[in-house]
Amino acid sequence: MKLLIVDEEPDVVKVVRAAFRAQEPSWEVLDASSGPEALQMIESEKPDLVLLDVALPGMDGFSVLRELRRFSDVPVIMLTVRDDEVSKVTGLELGADDYVTKPFGYLELVARVRAVLRRAEGLPLSYEEPFVCGDVRVDFSTRQVTVKGQAVELTNTEYRLLYHLVRNAGRPMSHEALLARVWGHEYTDEINYLKVYISRLRAKLEPDPQHPQYILTEYGFGYRFRAP
Repeated sequence: MKLLIVDEEPDVVKVVRAAFRAQEPSWEVLDASSGPEALQMIESEKPDLVLLDVALPGMDGFSVLRELRRFSDVPVIMLTVRDDEVSKVTGLELGADDYVTKPFGYLELVARVRAVLRRAEGLPLSYEEPFVCGDVRVDFSTRQVTVKGQAVELTNTEYRLLYHLVRNAGRPMSHEALLARVWGHEYTDEINYLKVYISRLRAKLEPDPQHPQYILTEYGFGYRFRAP
């Protein structure tokens, strides 16, 4: 595995290197101290995951993330000293996979990296019958999703979320259950993650995302995919 940390603070880079040397000694840890350098390295080195600091000089982490999502779907974990909800949601909406607030424990960081990489692997293929509801079709054998016959591109996390919703179509699923199944049990308090990804799915599947007819909100509880 190849990990790229993008941070201008040498001490942070040092801690990350030490953490992965202790926990995952076979992994290669690369580093960049600026946005342009990071983008160049992502193109040339093809890392398996990027740890991206928000407070970079010149080109901040959000701008780097926005640019790299034009050409790469590499998993990204944002690093920041800001623990406010707006920053988290901004990063997730731009395509970040997770968020870690400084100062962080190295065991927590390694665990988050492992969790993101597990999600990036995707779900195993299944040969059960495709799910069809209205114009939405999910083929479990190919992981292909179509709306009105047109293919819809989903990230691995988006597909995981849709998979659990449609496998339980007609039944409400709680926030906690969805977070545990898609992100992991350590994420059951991260309601913002779920809200952002539900919004992404609605934008890709619904005729009118503001008035959804497939992914329905169960207020104060969770979400339900409409029964076929």
